[in-house]
Amino acid sequence: MPSTAAHLDLEAAGPPRPRGGGAAATPPPVGRETDVGNVRTNLFLAYKTLGVVFGGLVTSPLYVYPSMNLSSPTEGDYLGIYSIMFWTLTLIGVVKYVGIALNADDHGEGGTFAMYSLLCRHADIGILPSKRVYSVEEPLLHDQSTIARRPSKLGKFFERSITARRVLLFMAILGMCMLIGDGILTPAISVLSAIDGLRGPFPSVSRPVVEALSAAILIGLFLLQKYGTSKVSFLFSPIMAAWTFTTPIIGIYSIVRYYPGIFKAISPHYIALFFLRNKRQGWQLLGGTVLCITGAEAMFADLGHFSKKAIQIAFLSSIYPSLVLTYAGQTAYLINNANDFGDGFYKFVPNPVYWPMFVIATLAAIVASQSLISATFSVIKQSVVLDYFPRVKVVHTSQQKEGEVYSPEVNYILMVLCVGVILGFGGGKEIGNAFGVVVIMVMLITTIMLTLVMIIIWRTPLYLVGMYAVPFVIIEVSYISAVFTKILEGGWLPFAVSMILALIMFVWYYGRQRKIEYEMVNKVTLERLGELLAIPEVQRVPGLCFFYSNIQDGLTPILGHYIKNMSSLHTVTIFVTLRYLLVSKVDERERILVKRLGPDGVYQCTIQYGYADNLSLKGGDDLVAQVTRCLQRHIETNTDRQSTISTEEEVANLKAARLAGVVHVRGKMRFYVGDDAGCFDKVMLLLYEFLHGICRSALPALGMPVQQRVEIGMLYKV
Repeated sequence: MPSTAAHLDLEAAGPPRPRGGGAAATPPPVGRETDVGNVRTNLFLAYKTLGVVFGGLVTSPLYVYPSMNLSSPTEGDYLGIYSIMFWTLTLIGVVKYVGIALNADDHGEGGTFAMYSLLCRHADIGILPSKRVYSVEEPLLHDQSTIARRPSKLGKFFERSITARRVLLFMAILGMCMLIGDGILTPAISVLSAIDGLRGPFPSVSRPVVEALSAAILIGLFLLQKYGTSKVSFLFSPIMAAWTFTTPIIGIYSIVRYYPGIFKAISPHYIALFFLRNKRQGWQLLGGTVLCITGAEAMFADLGHFSKKAIQIAFLSSIYPSLVLTYAGQTAYLINNANDFGDGFYKFVPNPVYWPMFVIATLAAIVASQSLISATFSVIKQSVVLDYFPRVKVVHTSQQKEGEVYSPEVNYILMVLCVGVILGFGGGKEIGNAFGVVVIMVMLITTIMLTLVMIIIWRTPLYLVGMYAVPFVIIEVSYISAVFTKILEGGWLPFAVSMILALIMFVWYYGRQRKIEYEMVNKVTLERLGELLAIPEVQRVPGLCFFYSNIQDGLTPILGHYIKNMSSLHTVTIFVTLRYLLVSKVDERERILVKRLGPDGVYQCTIQYGYADNLSLKGGDDLVAQVTRCLQRHIETNTDRQSTISTEEEVANLKAARLAGVVHVRGKMRFYVGDDAGCFDKVMLLLYEFLHGICRSALPALGMPVQQRVEIGMLYKV
């Protein structure tokens, strides 16, 4: 099983976390106190989501109108634009994400990879031969078991078609890559748009000064990430609460003063009139209006950091009304000041509260960056555990919420890219062009995968699926067709970032699979192991050896290489496989599986984990202690004995071996790319070797002491 850089929590407390996010909990007492407690918990979590989940969405008024290429806009144009934004927020924000997508979580985890995992668990549509999900002999989960219903017709189609499965995997990868691109652009455009407010009262402030201030603020934000989402959200939530509740107040003031009848634009016929009047230009303006929903994708991707109920409460009670009123106020002001759209936010702020709002806007823009930064950490962690991305350090920053993660390498790479975007693009309009491409691509991929979830897993009637899929595909494809016209004006950036990430993921996947294929073909059978141990020169030396392997059916070829060169094997040798399951979390009782192999003192251990499991080792109860406990229990309770020694003697040997010393052996198989290798293999495997050489080792992630680690090298000629 491919190893992972996430830390291994082998003693996860309590039962699996329930669907919808929140931490695992014991059954509470029934009664009014429990209901009140749940309400308070959800309200407190909803308050904290303001500082993490909704920052990008609720600060979008800073840059939506400035990102539009308007030309002599009329009252009818502004009414049409507001109508488009209102229905975009309502349909995509309320109906799609809050009403439907949040229910497609994989035991509390959200995002495209979570939906891909969910689909793979309910239909045999994964393409990773090394990642077996379950078998009849090895039941895995108590309450997360796959449903016993027969697969749907669409599920059977995916099972039969390798092309369809590859397309589905590609969509999941692309969705993740685009979300990371979102994490680069959101901080840049949010902070830059806020700091640009200095140029209104102080025209002498140059663009380079604004860019330098924005870059400095972002560097400070990224340096705060190591303290974790909980501490950051607790610090940021008051700022976002101030923004969320002050901007609609200004919006109401603007509506009353400038255009009290603004809400007539809710009628969709203003959208039709807008397109009839502006034709091609109106269609192109969709590339700007789509920015009003930026950050909605973080609602789903950040689900592991909070609960579904908390996100729903926060969006419906504060975020959605705030955006509707703020955009209404902006539009009311612009109807009477048609050419002020280039600074559409600060111009509509009344002079007496300009500076307080500038301070709040700047702080809110900093917070806005947090939502996509947190989402980026989550999806990188999921892809590392899925073994589609080189191992990076993933730190769990909360003891209560295992979805809260931080990656130092990813954090600093994001920081460099964000600062580079600000200094390279400079103008918010150019960044907005790039931003729109990322936002709508992620949303279309979510729509497609959510449709598959509805058909394959939920078994939703097809007419209801059509009522969801058709309107949203039409809306999002229309937006995509508009933002693609901006490719040469900045939209190329997220595609470049996504393609680089997709290349890294594909190279890593290809190299890992080639290694696994080699190991499966050249694996050491139990019969071959018996023959090796029967060689007179091979001695059984005292000690306990943990031998790490990527395969479960047989033993790694490196074992034969090890025995031949070392002429020995420890008296107790445990072959350990880290086994990824296509679930969010694995039940504690099924985390460690052990069994006896043929020769005396040789055992197999499988450590099972889901992509949202925290794999760190706690306190003094390390991997050795937990595995030996499980193994001793297995020896004492197993009635089908094949050993030549008694139970008491076998247990005594285990204890003596541990006292004699523990060693962790890991094979390090490298590719030797010969001159006769194909051009494709040469390029892909050399790139893989480069990535493998700079990524982290799996054993330090499992907390093994350096003095107990041994690496055995082996070359595989391609």
